[in-house]
Formats: sequence, structure tokens, C-alpha cells
Amino acid sequence: MSNKYVYFFGDGKADGDASLRNLLGGKGANLAEMINIDLPVPAGFTITTEVCTYYYDNDRTFPPELKAQVEESMKKTEEAMGAKFGCTENPLLLSCRSGARESMPGMMDTVLNIGLNEDTVAALAKQANNEAFAWDSYRRFIQMYGGVVMEMKPQKKEDEDYFEEILHHKKQEAGVKFDSELTAKQLEELVGEYKACVKKVTGKDFPTDPMEQMWGAIGAVFGSWMNDRAMVYRRQYGIPHAWGTATNVQAMVFGNLGDDCATGVGLTRDCSMGGGGFNGDYLINAQGEDVVAGIRTPKRIEVTLPEEMPEAFKQLDEIGKKLEQHYKDVQDIEFTVQRGKVWMLQTRNAKRTGFAAVRLAVDMVNEGLITKDVALSAKRIPADDLNQLLQPIFDPAEKTKAVENGTQIATGINAGPGAATGKVCFHAADAEALHEKDPNVQLILVRRETSPEDLRGMRIAQGILTAFGGASSHAALVSRQMGKVCIVGCSDLDIDYHDAVIKVGGKTIKEGDWISIDGFTGEVFEGQVPTKPSEVIEVLLSKTLKPEESEIYQRYEQLMTWVDEARTLKVRANAERDEAEIAVAFGAEGVGLCRTEHMFFSHLDEIREMILAEDKETRTKAVEKLLPFQREDFTELFRTMAGRPVTIRLLDPPLHEFLSEHHLHEQPDLGHKLADIMGTSLEAIERRVEELKESNPMLGHRGCRLGIVYPEITAMQARAIFEAACAIKKEDNAEIIPEVMIPLVGFETEYKNQAAIVHEQAKAVMKEQGVEFEYLVGTMIEIPRAALTADQIANEAEFFSFGTNDLTQTTLGISRDDYGGFIGYYQENDIIPNDPFQTIDQTGVGRLMEQGVSLGRGTRNDLKIGICGEHGGDPASVMFCHRIGLNYVSCSPFRIPIARLAAAQAAIAEKNA
Repeated sequence: MSNKYVYFFGDGKADGDASLRNLLGGKGANLAEMINIDLPVPAGFTITTEVCTYYYDNDRTFPPELKAQVEESMKKTEEAMGAKFGCTENPLLLSCRSGARESMPGMMDTVLNIGLNEDTVAALAKQANNEAFAWDSYRRFIQMYGGVVMEMKPQKKEDEDYFEEILHHKKQEAGVKFDSELTAKQLEELVGEYKACVKKVTGKDFPTDPMEQMWGAIGAVFGSWMNDRAMVYRRQYGIPHAWGTATNVQAMVFGNLGDDCATGVGLTRDCSMGGGGFNGDYLINAQGEDVVAGIRTPKRIEVTLPEEMPEAFKQLDEIGKKLEQHYKDVQDIEFTVQRGKVWMLQTRNAKRTGFAAVRLAVDMVNEGLITKDVALSAKRIPADDLNQLLQPIFDPAEKTKAVENGTQIATGINAGPGAATGKVCFHAADAEALHEKDPNVQLILVRRETSPEDLRGMRIAQGILTAFGGASSHAALVSRQMGKVCIVGCSDLDIDYHDAVIKVGGKTIKEGDWISIDGFTGEVFEGQVPTKPSEVIEVLLSKTLKPEESEIYQRYEQLMTWVDEARTLKVRANAERDEAEIAVAFGAEGVGLCRTEHMFFSHLDEIREMILAEDKETRTKAVEKLLPFQREDFTELFRTMAGRPVTIRLLDPPLHEFLSEHHLHEQPDLGHKLADIMGTSLEAIERRVEELKESNPMLGHRGCRLGIVYPEITAMQARAIFEAACAIKKEDNAEIIPEVMIPLVGFETEYKNQAAIVHEQAKAVMKEQGVEFEYLVGTMIEIPRAALTADQIANEAEFFSFGTNDLTQTTLGISRDDYGGFIGYYQENDIIPNDPFQTIDQTGVGRLMEQGVSLGRGTRNDLKIGICGEHGGDPASVMFCHRIGLNYVSCSPFRIPIARLAAAQAAIAEKNA
């Protein structure tokens, strides 16, 4: 830790630049960078992230050197702005904002107008020649400081903010709709009422000393790093708690001095669908928080600002182009127009939807602004964001019908594309409770406007709908990042939190009623509107749309071409016969896991006959009945995969999945039916089921253990595979190389036992069919012993595939069926960073995988190794698999595009390391 804690910026020079992002945070680094490229930025200083670390390590106190450094930078700020903090003639007012190294929009606290008291407010009024502006600034300051620093929060979820309630009554009393319509006298009265409220609620007087105000704000901003919403956000996006935030103290400039002033949030390109051109939201005669908080529905920059403030729009457009050229990315900027002059308050790389991310990346490459490698980076397109392009949209015919039936109830600003249908929920806490009760519940979070406290509910909801706010409001910004369907600024909605109803167009919609929202158009519908596949799905799978008819598909296709050029890790599918065609359409390079037991579910009578058999002869007859079904399935699978490699796992699950006490209880006639099939009594069936019962079946008689005790099962499956390969080869002489995978091996002897049966069947089928074919026999590495003895197993096995679902379960001693009761608590309390069944536990399970790779290839250097657990579709896990040298990952078909992109990102990161 250095002893320099404060970095000044302003008056054309800055102590820092973009390279100090980890120290100055994103906001501080970018403020300095904008100074360095000659953009108009109000002077100020950044207190580094190291102070935040010190603050939490030392009982929320500051380094001894900080006070003097702040005072020195304050003097420089005063000189740069030509005003003095706390002065009763020419007062300087300050803002205090957070700034983590990774953008966390709205998650931490901000305080504006610091430095106001009874004396400085009079000076500000005189200086601005605008008494109403001065008192409005003062009442805003008390409201923000009271909420942020003095922690005056509503006691109940349905209660209004203390200050908002007072303001609401004042506007009613004055007969006005907006704050800006209140007179100076009314605003002065409001200040008195606010102060009285502070005293009543906190028992303390509102502070009047400007320095006390500033240090209170600085402490509150650092304190907000560990607030609940910030911690939830960091957990969701993998931002370490240890990073800390910087704090930026900056001179105020004012967008609420009159009608020649404005404030806004702009984007250098559209971040909802990816279109070009400077756009965003602004308000005349307002402060920046009014736009972001959604208190007033703003105007669109691209629509009306060129007419209302042509010179300011010209300045903004030029600044936007300069920033985009400098940062080589779409910028999200905050600005204030003070009496015609544009001031820059922030720039950052803009959050964007998956739709926009793909279009922007492709367009910028085609424009020559960035390279393909940059376009494919995880910063530009988080791999999971591709999922948005595959989600359903409203069926146009059904939507037209809904309009004709009069169920369209309102229209707002389309802020997050897609279609969402769900039950109305008004509070984030209620959404969490409903989700806990039923994880599959569909909810639309409906708010007057969202705030950072709503993050938990926003994360759970299928869609977000607000009555106020614009395309740059908190709801819009966060929903874009989360990939949520979102409509904002739907002003026709009268939302009553106390009665839990929405009144709109003469209709009343209650909490729990269904509504549907179209994030492409901003339309809101009563009830449920049916959906249809997205355009990408329509081109790839439905074939109802031609590629040239879909702009988003064309960009997707171009992007995926670059993806496949960049990656070295292959991507296969976890698929059986019915999913194979979908997998190929999504770009699967083979099947990494065909679960043969899935095929048995269509033939339960035969499989149950096999299970109930008590001697080899009876069991063999039952197994032989399954042979033609298995052969047909494998034949069709090989045909669809057209020469691509296909890995087929022999029977893996415990037999109770096909027949148990539960099945007999749920289907009263089943026992009698099975007794007839087996030629025995119901009591005998029940006795046999009881004999097969296991205390912990996931660790019991399953996998290769079944094949060892019942070799006729392995023989039948191997024969079905090889006969299918022969059938395809006879059809068109196609080169089919089946890969037979033996599950749950822990001992080399287990592998040898099962492999011998497979080889015996291969030899027999070749002789019978008169057809020679190649094949491989390998194993799943899914229990720790297999990874630890991989060198021995590789003496015989020709390939490995990590079954990370079971490897995680057996390594951690956590049942994947029963961990739901505590995993949420573990993540909330930072016991573990991720759900280990969704993202590979790299330091535990991952270490076993690394050892398995090293030992296996130490014995057989050309050993092909993949992964076929569900982790194969998780971007972080795919990148880990690339890093440890796997040949391929395998995942469910709809995750294939995500895995392909993640594999490309891993290869590019390695190349550029």
C-alpha cells in the first residue's frame, strides 16, 4: 500500500490516468483520462481503493495521512473552479460518488450539493440570481444526506421515503405536479420540514458544518461498499469483495439553474438492440439523479435535444465520437449542461443486452474500430449473453389477437428486449419469498421506479415494469446487464403499493394477476400472451425464416464464424437421438455424452422385466428384448451426426430410477401388471423391489458395477452400438467411430472387466456382419479415485471424459439432489463463491481434474480427454477446461453457442497473455 491516497484532476491536468483503474476505480480513472484528452470535466479528487481496504481493516477509520492530502486537493479544486468550499460569498459545492474498478451501477451511494447550510444557500441564491434553485439544491442535499449518511430509510416495504412523503404533500398543497414548479418560498419551507423530520427520526440536528458534511459523505460512500445490494451484485457478477471502491469528490455543476440547463445520461450507440447514433435521456432544469432514479420521465436526446439545445447536442455528439474512438467501445456518459456549456461527469463502457452486444461487436469490426479478437472478448460479449438471442419472443399472431381483444393496457419505453409473462409482484422481498417457495414461479416486478434495493427481486423476476424513468434509468440499466425483459416510463400505470394494485385504463390488476410485457416494443398486456421461437432459432431450427430475412441472425452467424476460427477446444453435445439434429444446428462437433438410460424410459416394461429377473437366463431374455430398440436409436443417432464422433455411455443410473416403492405406490396397478409379465405374485414383486432398495443409491449399485454383476447388460448395449455402426457403414460407407464409455470406474480392474466384454462384442459383430469398423473404449472420470489413479486406468482406456456432476458430488460430499436447502445460504454468506454444480470448483474438483489429465497423458500421451457434465456449458468452466488442456467440452444443445464463444475467449486470452 502506497502513502498517496488522493489523486487530483482538473484545470487541464490530472494526477492519474486509465492505467490506474485498480487504484482509482473505473470512475476516477476515466475522469482523469477525460481530462487528459481535453474534455470539460469539473475539478475534484479521487480517494483510492486502498483507503477502502484500510477503512474495513481498521474498524472503519481512515489512514492518518488522508486528512492532509484531502485538504491539499481541496485547495487545488477551489483554485480550478474559482470558488471556495464553505464560503458565504462564492460557495463551492461538492458531489461525493463511489467508483469501483468494475462498474456497479446504482449499487453504492452518492451525495450531491455538499456544503450547503443557511449561510451558503443565501450566497448560492445571490450568485445564481435564482433563489428557487438554491433552496431546491438545499432540500435535495438534505434528502440525499439524510438517506445515505444518516440512514433514514422507510420502516416498511410499502411505506414511502420520509422525504418523498413530505415532498408529495407539499406538491399537493401547492397544486403542482413536478418539483421544479415549486416556488422559492415553498422550497424554503420544505427545507425546514426536512430538517424537522431528520431531528424527529434520528434525534440529531442536520449538520451545518461543510467539512463535517464532506467527511460524513466520504464515510458513507466507503460504507456502502459492504451494503446488501452491493454484495448481492458482486456475488452475481463475480467481483471480489476485497477490491474495494474509490471515492470521487468533485465540484458541482448545475443542470437545475433554469431552462438553459439540463442533465442527462447518453450512449454513443443504442445498447438495447445495438443501433448506431448518440442517444439517451435528459431533463431540462434538473439534477442528474432525477434522470437515473426515474422520478420524472425524461426526454430522448436524439429526438428533442437537437431542437431544444442545438449547441449542447452538437458538443455532446462530438464528445461521444471522441470518447468512442479513444476507448474503442460504446460509452455510457453522464453530463450536465450549465447555461449552455456541457460538462462531463462520467464515462464508462456501456452495459448492453445480448442482442446489442453481438450487433455492436460485429459492426465495430466491420467499421475497422476494433479487431475480431477484441470483439470476441468476454468484456464485449459475456458468453452467457448469447442465451438472450435464443429466448422466445411473443408470437405475432397471438399478440395481434391480444390487441384486438383489448388486453393491451399500456405502452412504455422498451428498455430490455424479449418477451416475458408473469404474475405481478410489487416488492423485491415478496419476489424473493415467492421464488424460495417455488423456484419455477414466473414474476413481473412492477415498481413506480426501481432503486438499487430492488436488485434481489429484479434478479429473480422474468421481467421488470416501471411507471417512471427512461432508457437510462436504474431499471433500464440493470435489466440490460442482467438480460431481463424491461419496460420503463409506462406513465399510464397508477401503482398503489398499499392496496397492491395497478389501475390503468379503467382496469384494476391485482398482485398475483398475470401480465405480459414486450421488451422490443414497450407494450404491456393483461394476461398471458403465447410466445414463439426467436429469430435465431427460427433460422437454425424451425427453418421458417431465411438467414437474409433476419439482421440479428446475420450478425450472429458472422460472429460465430470468427468464434470457430479462434477456438481450439472442440464443443460436443450431451444428446440422444431426439436432440441430435438440434445439436448439429447449433454447431456441435460430435456427441460427448449419449445417456443410454434415457432411451430406456420409452421401454419401461422391458427394463423393469430385466430389473426383476432373479437369474441370468431370465435377465438375458429381458435384455434381448431391449436390443432392437437400442440399435434403432443408435443407428438414427449415427445417421444424424454424419461421421462426427459419438460417445455413448453404458447404463449408469441405479436401478431404482426405473422401479422403486415410489413407482408401486404412485401407480397401484403397476405391481399387478409386473406380476403378470413375470408370471409371479404381487408379493414376490414387492419383495424383489425391497431387495433392490439402497440407502444411498447414488453411491451404490450403479455404473460399471451393474455391468460387472450383470454382464449381459453391457454385452447387449455394446452389440447394439456396433450393429448400428455396421448398418450406417453399409448404407453409405460412412466412417463411424463409436466411442464406448464405461461409467463410474474407480479401479483399473473394473475398467478391464467391462472393456473385455465390449471388445468381445465388437469382434463378434464384425465377424457376423462382415464389416470392419474402428471404435474406441474409454471411461468417465467421475469419482476421486479414478482421477488419482488415472495413470493406471490409461493403460487400457483410450479416452477419458470427466463426469463433473458426480465428480463434484463425490469430491465435496454434497448430494446434488439435496443441497438446495443450504447452498443459497453458503453463497449469501460467502462460504463459497459459486454453486459448485453450475461452475467447476477449480481449487478442489479442478485440481483432481488437472491431476487426472497429467497422470493419464503421462501413460498415454495422445489420450483424448473431454468433459460431459453440465459444467460443459458454463463459460468459466469451459475456460478452465481449455486451460488444463482438454480436447473438448460437451453440453446441452442450447448451450453449444455459449460454449463455443467461451472456448474462443479462452484461446484469445491465452494468446494475448
